[in-house]
Amino acid sequence: MRVLGISAYYHDSAVALVDDGRIVAAAQEERFSRRKHDARFPQQALNYCLAEAGIGLGDVDRVVFYDKPFLKFERLVESYLAFAPRGFKSFRMAIPLWLREKLFLKDLLLQNLHAMPGGDRWNSPLLFSEHHLSHAASAFFPSPFDKAVILTMDGVGEWATTSAAIGDGNTIAVHKEIHFPHSLGLLYSALTYYIGFKVNSGEYKVMGLAPYGEPKYSRQIFDKLIDVKADGSFRLDLAYFDYCTGLTMTNAWFDELFGGPPRKPDEPLTQRHMDLAASIQAVTDEVVLRLTRSLRVQTGINTLCMAGGVALNCVANGKVMRDGCFDDIYIQPAAGDAGGALGAALVGLHMQLAQPRYVSGDGMRGAYLGPQFADEDIEHRLRACGAQFTMLDDRSLVERCAEDLAQGKALGWFQGRMEFGPRALGNRSILGDPRSPTMQKTLNLKVKYRESFRPFAPSVLRERVSDYFEIDADSPYMLLVADIVESRRREMTAAERGLFGIDKLNVPRSDIPAVTHVDYSARIQTVHAQTNARYHALLTAFEQKTGCPVLVNTSFNVRGEPIVGSPEDAFRCFMGTELDALAIGNFYMDKSDQNPTLKADYSTAFELD
Repeated sequence: MRVLGISAYYHDSAVALVDDGRIVAAAQEERFSRRKHDARFPQQALNYCLAEAGIGLGDVDRVVFYDKPFLKFERLVESYLAFAPRGFKSFRMAIPLWLREKLFLKDLLLQNLHAMPGGDRWNSPLLFSEHHLSHAASAFFPSPFDKAVILTMDGVGEWATTSAAIGDGNTIAVHKEIHFPHSLGLLYSALTYYIGFKVNSGEYKVMGLAPYGEPKYSRQIFDKLIDVKADGSFRLDLAYFDYCTGLTMTNAWFDELFGGPPRKPDEPLTQRHMDLAASIQAVTDEVVLRLTRSLRVQTGINTLCMAGGVALNCVANGKVMRDGCFDDIYIQPAAGDAGGALGAALVGLHMQLAQPRYVSGDGMRGAYLGPQFADEDIEHRLRACGAQFTMLDDRSLVERCAEDLAQGKALGWFQGRMEFGPRALGNRSILGDPRSPTMQKTLNLKVKYRESFRPFAPSVLRERVSDYFEIDADSPYMLLVADIVESRRREMTAAERGLFGIDKLNVPRSDIPAVTHVDYSARIQTVHAQTNARYHALLTAFEQKTGCPVLVNTSFNVRGEPIVGSPEDAFRCFMGTELDALAIGNFYMDKSDQNPTLKADYSTAFELD
């Protein structure tokens, strides 16, 4: 039975197709439209998923949308009534959009679906899942667990902002919920806004900035902003926030509490901003740990699944893992709203249509669920771009790229099926030598065109992970943070230990400094031969040349651009940045061989995130 899941009209629109429990395809619209966080109806992603399965929409048994618009409308109206007359301006702005589009979303969806290939033959019901149920399903049903606790945390769905459920076989039962406006995700977003980054985009910057600071404001956050109980349940003091009634996240009381107005995006980051980032991260860690510990005691279940935007906070995830409360943890790699499309499809299959679930390892299969390109197609596309390339066999390509990396070159690596979710996992990646003390700054400033403080993640051979990091577990989705092992750390001088803030950036802290954050941590991706043979081979070849089984892995894009989705996207990014080499399929390109007239200024090509 084929079930299609769709998320759209908020941010990160996506489509997923499931066939008898197997995830056939999943992709975000932004990768095709080149508009980051594209919220429009995911027409191109839908076309891809149908093409991947070789079917038309008429061959799909059910289509399921990832949330319930009427419940969201109910929240909007009830929130206004609760705070009236405050918030009339934002209510007045939101209601016309809801009346025109969101409230009649079913009609809009049906209109778009019937316009798709095969849509004239599609006459099945359009179903709806609840937002947090979609998130929970996206984590539990692909997991290797027969039974698990499911913790979902985000900004807000219809009403729920945090939910705990129990997954058992092909069912999910909600255990308890925390409702809007009390939200850990919105609290984190409020600090994101206050520190000067974009909400729903810059939260990961706050997480990366946190180790440069000290959690000096944690007590103020606990005393004034959030009341957290022993079991992790919480309430916010809404007097400090404006997201219920206004057009901003915080208000003047919030400014007074933290000693000034929000930072403007073009203003420099100060130690105060770093301390604020460290503080909200510490608060988030504590709340999540209280939640997971209490759920373990209350349910007696020893396996945990996680989803929702807060589950992308790999620092908190790493603390949950090291806490040891659960024997095993599974986190959905597309934990945000894009993953809701997959969850909706799985809710439709298992819960609405009562189809059985067969547990057999990780159903996400490395999250490699997007488009791939045959070499013949790649060659045609590269010629049309004016690229100069050499076609190599598998072994020669891996050898050449490993040699480039060993020589300190920055490599664009475009292979196999595109990843689903926000992380590049070795198929749409920019790679570098982690041993280089200048690689982090080079990639940030000359390739990614982003802030210098942003850390990079290591990809490491699974069989060697414990030789470099204080973890001996699978982390295929770059969703767990662990520390560098003591034996690989570099002891700092007294002067270096006395540095504050961004001055810490250029101090090498281990023998893999490019992926060692200022607190000796790293966001780890373990690479497995079973799910990504070519990337595993590249790491193996690099280790043979250097003795190091680790590579710097960052997403193949510049700041503000979606991850590249096609060979043309990859070549444009290659020519618009200071990447040294590019491998697409079996085609290898050296920057020095390219026509210099094709080079473009890519640093301002996309709106900053």
